[in-house]
Order: sequence, then C-alpha cells, then structure tokens
Amino acid sequence: MKFWKLSLAFLFFVLGTHLALARKQPKYEVTHKLTPAQAALVQKSIAREKVIIQNIQQHTPLVETYIQDTRPDPKLYQVPISDTYMLSRVDFHKAFIDKPYEAPVKKHHGFFKGSLAAFTNMGKALHLDHETYNTQGFMDMMFVDPVGFDQQHYEFNYVRREFLGSIRTWVFDVHPKVKGQGRFNGRIWIEDQDGNIVRFNGSYTESTSEDNTREYFHFDSWRMNMQPGLWLPVAIYVEESQRMEGNKTVGLRAQTHFWGYSLTLPTRESENVSVEVEGAVDQSQDSQDVTPLEASRLWVQQAENNVLDRLVQAGLLAPPSDFDKTLEQIVINLAVPNNLNFPDPVHCRILLSTTVEATTVGNTILLSKGLIDTLPNEESIASVVAMELAHVALGHHIDTRYAFNDRLLFPDESSFQRIKMNHTDADNADAAKAGLKYLQASMYKDRLGNAGLYMEQLAERGKVLKQLNSPKLGDSLLKVDGTPWMAGLEQGAPKLNMDDMTQIAAFPLGSWLKTDPWDDKEHMLNAKRYAPMNARDKMPFEVTPIYFRLNRYQDAQTTPPANAPATGAPAGNAPAVQNPPAPTAQN
Repeated sequence: MKFWKLSLAFLFFVLGTHLALARKQPKYEVTHKLTPAQAALVQKSIAREKVIIQNIQQHTPLVETYIQDTRPDPKLYQVPISDTYMLSRVDFHKAFIDKPYEAPVKKHHGFFKGSLAAFTNMGKALHLDHETYNTQGFMDMMFVDPVGFDQQHYEFNYVRREFLGSIRTWVFDVHPKVKGQGRFNGRIWIEDQDGNIVRFNGSYTESTSEDNTREYFHFDSWRMNMQPGLWLPVAIYVEESQRMEGNKTVGLRAQTHFWGYSLTLPTRESENVSVEVEGAVDQSQDSQDVTPLEASRLWVQQAENNVLDRLVQAGLLAPPSDFDKTLEQIVINLAVPNNLNFPDPVHCRILLSTTVEATTVGNTILLSKGLIDTLPNEESIASVVAMELAHVALGHHIDTRYAFNDRLLFPDESSFQRIKMNHTDADNADAAKAGLKYLQASMYKDRLGNAGLYMEQLAERGKVLKQLNSPKLGDSLLKVDGTPWMAGLEQGAPKLNMDDMTQIAAFPLGSWLKTDPWDDKEHMLNAKRYAPMNARDKMPFEVTPIYFRLNRYQDAQTTPPANAPATGAPAGNAPAVQNPPAPTAQN
C-alpha cells in the first residue's frame, strides 16, 4: 500500500515538473545580440518604415485581390474549388479606407463573395465567416506594423545576407516582445543602402490563441523602388493549405496587386493641330465636306476616345504599350486574308484586371490582362482577337451617348456600373460565327486545335472559377450555360489530358505581362521558361506564388527588363516558348 502511494506521488511530481517546464518553454527562438552594424540597419529600417507610410498616404492606388479557395488533390496537389474577386481605389490621405469598384448588376453572373467594405480598420483579421471574406486583413499586409514597429515592441534576430535580384539585403527574423493582436511574426529583408524593408513574410499574432492561422493567414509582401528613394507596396501573396472547416481540409491562395500610384489624366494628341507654317497658302475653301457615313463614324470615334480616356483615368486601362503592337499584328494576320478593309486602323489595348474578359470600344479591341496571361500561344490569342475583330466589322460599336463627355463625369469606383461595353448574346453569337470564319481563312487555320484546347480548359475550370469569368466591363468568353462562344474550335482539339506534358491548354495567372505599379504601363515578362515535368506544373488559370527580382529605380532606367518580376509561370507548349508571340503579317 505504501509502495502504491509512493509511486503515485512520484507520478504527480514528474507530471508537475513537465507542466512547469512546458509553461517556461519559450514561444520564439532565442534572440542573439545584434552587432553594431546590424543594430544600426534595424534602427534605419524603423525610421524608413515611418517614411514609407507617409509616402503611401500621398497616393491613391488601386488594390486588386483575387482569391482561390482550394482543396487537396492526389495528382495536382491543390485544385481551386471557388474564387473571390475584389477591386478598390484606396485613399490613404486621411485614413486607410477604400472605395470599392462596384460590379454591374447582371442576371446570370455572380460577382462578389460577401461584402466589399474592405480596409476600414487596421489590425482586423482576414478569415472566413459564413463564407464571407473579411478583406480588411489584406490592408494589414502592406505593413509590418503601421503603429508599433520598433525595438520596444519587437525582437530582431539576424539570419544572413541575401540578394533579391540586384538588391543586397540583410535578413532578420522578427517577433513581438509582448502579446498583442495583430503583431507581426516572421522574416524581413532590409536593403543595405537606405534601410528600406523590401520584403517581409509571416503572419500576425492573435492575443487569445496560440494558433493564429484561424484568424490571420500567412503572406509574402513585396515592395518596389518606383522612384528615386521611394519604395512602395506592389504585390502580396497569401497561402494556407492546412485550414480546417468542419471535417474538411481546405486552403486558399490569393494575390493582391497595387497599381496606379501616379494616376494622371490621359492626354490625347489631336490629329487636327493648327500649325502656322511660313509661306503656306490658305486652301481651307478646298477642304472636303463630311458625308453622313463619315460623320457617324467620327461620332462613334468620339465616344470611343472619351471612354478610353475615362478608363485610363480610373486606372482600369493601361496606356498604349509595345505589346499592343503584337496584338495589332495578329489583327492584320486576320484582316488581310479575309479582305477586311477598315476605314481606320483597328487598335488593341489591355484592361488591367485579372478577370478573363474581352470587348470592343469603337475600333479598339480590349483584352484583359488576366485573359492574355492565360493564353498559351499565338493561335489562342488569335482566336479571341478574331471574335472581337468580328464585332468591329459587324458594327457592334459602343453606345454613342458617351460622345457627350458629361456622361462620364462620375467617381472612378462607379466605372463598372456607369460604362456599358458588353455586347448582347445575339451580337456575341454573330461575332463568334464570323470569327471562326476569319480563323479558317488565316495563317492559323492549321493550329486551331491548340486554341480549341484553351476553350476546353476554360470551360472546365469555369465551372468553379465563377469570379474569374465574371466580366466587369466587357464580355465573358463563356455563355451563360458555361460553354465557350468559340466552342466550334473544340471540334479539332484533342481531349484534355493533364498527364500529357506536351499539352499546355492554359497558363496560370501572371504568365505573360507585368504592370508597372507607378504608371500602369504593361511590359512583357523577360523570364526563362521551363517545360512542365508533371501535371502539377501546369496550373491552368491558377493563382501562384509571387517572386520579384528587385532593382533600384536608377538601375531600372538603364537596364533592359530582364530584372522583371518572375512569377511561377510554366513553360509554353513544347518546345518551350522563350519569347512573346511574334506574329508576321500574311500577304
């Protein structure tokens, strides 16, 4: 009996000792004392973080967040099962608040998952609550800690030196000294010249729970040197793969992009400039009159110019770029063999949104960045351009009420609701029929199976990626029933096969273009492309991690775009695509 009591007492002693040790176990890694050089750089970064916040308050960029909910897949690792899209213009001057770009009301397409009242409070959590995302947490991810980033609140532990592109950085692990909701816990990269934090990843702490992943997601936040001495947020990647909802393991991947830091009113050079030339003879009485047809076309052009300028002003349309010329060459490749003699050139421009959509405004074809990024080859691009070219040829122009500029005097965030650029189902059906005809007579006729493969993949992923295929300004490539408008291309296409490494039906998002966050210009990625090694490498229409090869603003002005941001884009069709499409005109 005494032995039993003695054993029980010993057991309680051992358990008590273990519990005491568990309570004393430090939550964070032991911090080593910084060297004078390391401590000086940390102090410089604390001061620079305050300057960055002041600089951000002087701008009103657009903030786009696209979220894909995922589930585990034995072959593909993770596959998307639903998505959410949000776009806001954020006013940082008086308070960190947003003005969401409200979606138009349509009968057949849902647009947003939950409320868009984003970014109203700092320090709020990002989580799922009754299938509604609280987007306030995405604002937090622009900053390490906007109010308490100092050595009184945080411990710094030096890790190593590391290059991010051409930028040499010192890497530190950071954790809060005291408990507090919304404190940063993770890693920061400090560039060694001025002490700016150029990258940080980790999460925020939750004061009431040891497991903060339920309230705060893990993120990787990047900044870019946009002007001399000016570093500003450019992109954030969020990922969680082991989140539990009930009995199911779910995850998410999200990208947030910032652009339009220096949005200015667009300028249009008039073709009717009055210039005084010495010795010129006035022959104005001999100028030609304008016919009713020409007057009608000029009226449409006036509406077109007004709308394009308004979209640039709202941060929704990129300024003209070199990539536009690539698209316009494809227009020529389609127009010449089909004897399409347009009275004025047909131009192409890029919508800055991630949503997959296209439309026309007068004689201008608009394709979204998200659409271009996912098209894997020239013939797939041509299949989309062909349908839009048919809209132009068939006279499906924009409503001429926009020729009166006063109709475009509204807040930027009302652009989706106030500018109607989508076509009717009847117009889309006619344009699809004519577009197929154009393709059959073009240089792409023997490669249309690849374009059909893209349409197959779009329809397959469109079943779950509703927001990606819900247009905000133009037309979806899918009908209401989920079949592509250009479904005729699928007749000559092979069956989708994720195990066939030579078959690239669609690229992931971010595979072709990058947006300059300062002036909104579009540039081609200059990145080495690799052929996929397995089905997981394909990732059609998926959100992927973000990685930037950073450089300083001065260097960027003299260096070709080889130091462009490199996304997780896969290679093109075998053989791997090394350069952007370079079509040539067919005579």
